[in-house]
Amino acid sequence: MAITYTWTIANMERNTSDDSVTIAHWRCSGDDGNGNTASSYGTTSHTGVPSDPDFIAYASLTEADVLGWVHDAIDQTATETAIADKINAMASPTTASGTPW
Repeated sequence: MAITYTWTIANMERNTSDDSVTIAHWRCSGDDGNGNTASSYGTTSHTGVPSDPDFIAYASLTEADVLGWVHDAIDQTATETAIADKINAMASPTTASGTPW
């Protein structure tokens, strides 16, 4: 079954003097639909310059805006591949523990 990935912004840090975001805390979660889940959490640094034409004020930001910054800053495919590897290991374990009695 295919793994469904969900990207979210957990938190942001900003400069209150100009409302520029300096750090985005992100999470990517994967779910195979069979009870196997895994996630990755990280941060990305950003430098917003209010005089830039594409600057978005903090109050006007959407999660999609910030996720765009995150995806520009990290390797999205590598992150999802690492999560898939964890989920696949759960779905098809190669080791086990216990006792035979």
